[in-house]
Amino acid sequence: MPFCLHNYRFFVKLNSNRTLPCPIRHARFTSLTVQSRATISSEPAMASNSVRVAAAQMTSINDLAANFATCSRLVKEAVAEGAKLVCFPESFSFIADKDGESVNIAEPLDGPIMQQYCSLARESGIWLSLGGFQERGSDDAHLRNTHVIIDDCGSIRSSYSKIHLFDVDVPGGRVYKESSFTEPGKDIVSVDSPVGRLGLSVCYDLRFPELYQQLRFQHKAQILLVPSAFTKITGQAHWEILLRARAIETQCYVIAAAQAGKHNDKRESYGDTLIIDPWGTVVGRLPDRISTGIAVADIDFSLIDSVRAKIPIAKQRKPIEFWKSTSL
Repeated sequence: MPFCLHNYRFFVKLNSNRTLPCPIRHARFTSLTVQSRATISSEPAMASNSVRVAAAQMTSINDLAANFATCSRLVKEAVAEGAKLVCFPESFSFIADKDGESVNIAEPLDGPIMQQYCSLARESGIWLSLGGFQERGSDDAHLRNTHVIIDDCGSIRSSYSKIHLFDVDVPGGRVYKESSFTEPGKDIVSVDSPVGRLGLSVCYDLRFPELYQQLRFQHKAQILLVPSAFTKITGQAHWEILLRARAIETQCYVIAAAQAGKHNDKRESYGDTLIIDPWGTVVGRLPDRISTGIAVADIDFSLIDSVRAKIPIAKQRKPIEFWKSTSL
């Protein structure tokens, strides 16, 4: 299915073998955006092809209509900033207040909840990354934690069901058992978009670098999406360092849209939505870790190519067969 191209007026080449749309102009950065560029040599910076993205931060509750209103407002802000993709956090549409609520509201991807977001993407002319939708599972007691990509025509381009489920006794916090009501996914998913090739994941996946290695080296991802609802305790300890590690070791941009603040009496998320470049530099961040808003940054395709050319890990890494044959 071809891209919906009514928003684009010319094209740029990526990696000499793909053509993707690029906007003809960019809105200026707002106060919510931190702009920087990695320097990996003494050579002067060259003009580059780039495209703008946005990462949304919000505090979802157990009210589908209220959450949709927040998402709609943030989409308008992203469009006004010239973004071609806006990424939302895990559980963007609903966070339960009571046990069982998430399963009760779960729907198939062609149900009315997701169709609302498809209409929002089409009417706004922007791609959406919807991280962590409560998709109906194979029985009434389970759902899938599904990351959905919608294009600017309002069509679902791809979906990924979270592989690693959050079954954790958080130190100093509560016990989580996501597997008690969620079916794990089995497939690694990437998809082409106007902002590059996207590698999909959800939250707890972040702690398993093998997934991101597969997305980079087997699925040719340029941007890793990590929509999340990290707990406050684990976020304080590990959030940024894990995200920057994934960016550095894969030489990809990482976009991490985060839930933030208190959702109810029992649940609080860390926040700190980030956009990180392939050199590990934070290039987009909200100044307030728990506010609702968007961080904006430009995906610089020449920076991806430069980092990968100067440190050619794709050529130097050992195949899985090497490690299988190595004596321990």
